[in-house]
Amino acid sequence: MTRQPPGALARRSLLLSALASGLAAPALAQPAMAQALSRRTAEANAGTVGVIAGGVDGTYIRIAADLSAVLDDGNDLRVIAMLGKGSLQNISDIVLLRGVDVGIVQSDALAFARRRRLIPGAEGLIQYIAKLYDEEIHVLARPGINSVQDLAGQVVNVDVVGSGTAMTASLVFEALGIEVRTANDVQDLALTKLQRGEIAAIVFVAGKPARLFAGVQPGSELRFLPLPATPALMETYLPATLSAADYPALIPQGASVETIAVGAVMAVYAWQPGSERHRKVARFVEALHANFESFLRPPRHPKWREVNLAAQVPGWVRFDHTAGQGRGRRRDG
Repeated sequence: MTRQPPGALARRSLLLSALASGLAAPALAQPAMAQALSRRTAEANAGTVGVIAGGVDGTYIRIAADLSAVLDDGNDLRVIAMLGKGSLQNISDIVLLRGVDVGIVQSDALAFARRRRLIPGAEGLIQYIAKLYDEEIHVLARPGINSVQDLAGQVVNVDVVGSGTAMTASLVFEALGIEVRTANDVQDLALTKLQRGEIAAIVFVAGKPARLFAGVQPGSELRFLPLPATPALMETYLPATLSAADYPALIPQGASVETIAVGAVMAVYAWQPGSERHRKVARFVEALHANFESFLRPPRHPKWREVNLAAQVPGWVRFDHTAGQGRGRRRDG
């Protein structure tokens, strides 16, 4: 049997005692750490409002980014801007996805979803906070295509399936009696294909000036096609124009292109008054009204200057952020 050097047993005893204490300390600290983390998680989420918007090249995400920049004040109100996949998908995400409270959608999306029965009971689940602005319908075509009628039988990209652009394009072409062969590439890829002459045109619904077209160089020979303000289209849409000031590389100085526009709406889930999610969205709405002047100044998107927070949206129910104070829901229009 090997004898231990003097003092070795004492040192070993101290080492084992320290090791045991070191192992016990984290175990004892875990419940406290978990409680602290739980408190911080609750605090971080207490004022969080998720806003789902559109693709990276569209106007929706820039509007959502403005909302985050102006209204976000930390834990009291945290606005999270998220990329979305179009108006119809945004409506679905508002209904189904945790963390999504608000979405920016086209004003014709709710009626389209209801008519096609895409989301059962959508009209009772989706309300609106405000009408934002009107979005212009851009139809950009390759050389040799001079009118929207020339697109009959041609390949036209209408953005991804389920997008607001795809929905509106189907309604517009149907109203005009023009049958096209639709493609569903993301818009930046579609623009590249258009520049190569692989497709006839792209349709893009966005507030002008749309960043998608910023990279088109002068002399490309691409052109915006006029969309006629027919009686059938005017039942749903508004007359609009695209000018050289909007797209100097695509429209000659002093010229303009007639088109039509659809309203953009800030939609919201119809949270039950008195619920925590309703209170969070109510704080968001109150902050929007209180800080609205900040949206009218640079560097915010110029489309904010078209917003009237009191404007009504026919067929939609306005979200009542004062619920519990004697006011009820009402349907606009």
